[in-house]
Amino acid sequence: MTNQILNEEERMLQNLVRDFADRELKPRARQLDEEERFSMENWEGMARLGLTGIGIDPAYGGSGGGYRQVAIAAEETARGDPSASVTLIAHLSLGTSTMYRFGNEEQKQRLIPSLASGKGIAAWALTEPGGGSDAAALQTTATKRDGTYFLNGSKTFITNAEVAESMVVFATLDRSQGYRGISAFVVHQGAPGMQINPQHGKLGMRASSTNEVIFQDTPVSADNLLGEEGRGFRYAMEILDTSRIIIAAQCVGIGQAALEEAVRYAQQRQTFGKPIAQHQAIQFMLADMATDVHAARTATMQAATLKDEGLPFINEASMAKLLASEMCVKVASQALQVHGGAGYFKDSTVERLFRDARVTTIYEGTSEVQRLVIARQVLEQYQI
Repeated sequence: MTNQILNEEERMLQNLVRDFADRELKPRARQLDEEERFSMENWEGMARLGLTGIGIDPAYGGSGGGYRQVAIAAEETARGDPSASVTLIAHLSLGTSTMYRFGNEEQKQRLIPSLASGKGIAAWALTEPGGGSDAAALQTTATKRDGTYFLNGSKTFITNAEVAESMVVFATLDRSQGYRGISAFVVHQGAPGMQINPQHGKLGMRASSTNEVIFQDTPVSADNLLGEEGRGFRYAMEILDTSRIIIAAQCVGIGQAALEEAVRYAQQRQTFGKPIAQHQAIQFMLADMATDVHAARTATMQAATLKDEGLPFINEASMAKLLASEMCVKVASQALQVHGGAGYFKDSTVERLFRDARVTTIYEGTSEVQRLVIARQVLEQYQI
């Protein structure tokens, strides 16, 4: 990240996380990817730096700061190991953020300190086997009996579920009401009737924990209902609007990592008697990559700044997510191209980055969904 757009405090945070990423995340990334293993060591390292509570009021054990600070942490973490950033973002921007923003005072006092400190990990369960982008069509039900809610149904592709202390679960009290019937609940690890099945075999982000979660009459006490009944879908959409900024920052980190690998390799690899960095074809490719990373970073930080300043940001957040995710897939592919045959083998960092990048145009709102959001805003803005 270029220092010119950061203040002194933000540069200190950037340097802190970058040093941690270079020292701890990068050296472990390849082995964790091969083993498809969540790293508690990485998590505890992020917790020690206070990353697990960025954006959370210190009154609840958080590190304070706004979306610019969260974006900086997400970018630098992703630059070191994208899988580690997935774990952090699902915990912070999805799970913890939902409890923090929509929980009442008692819930925040009870739930947030453990999560913000990193002693506990949060998860966020919205996606179901039959509905990804169509989140309003969720089938998991909540039935209220004698003041207790009972959950039945299943969720899929849930990050952190098997390691989570607390998980935000979206379920419908009345399917006939569509999205108006959806509510948000906090379910704790080990809840009766909750079964968590690890999902292995991912293309990328293999060192983040991804799970199927099944609920069979899982009881949730009334004091673990977040906000009001029937407003869960609205809460989920508001959380996704802001989390897109942080996913965009993650994408910038992946793109930056791919760019750095390509530049390093181009300066070392020789063909026709000189480093390939001296060939114009490679120089043009590196120039395009650097420009794309910079453009995505600028869009991301602008969206984060708008959010921090209380200004309209939803369109800019979707634009940043669309731009940054498409960028990191493209730049990772170009970095692999610069490496040639060497980049196609697992010994190469760009091979992993290429695989890790691919999911970013899919999760937390596909590129197609972002285009729908942006198009609606544009059509509304320019009505004839």
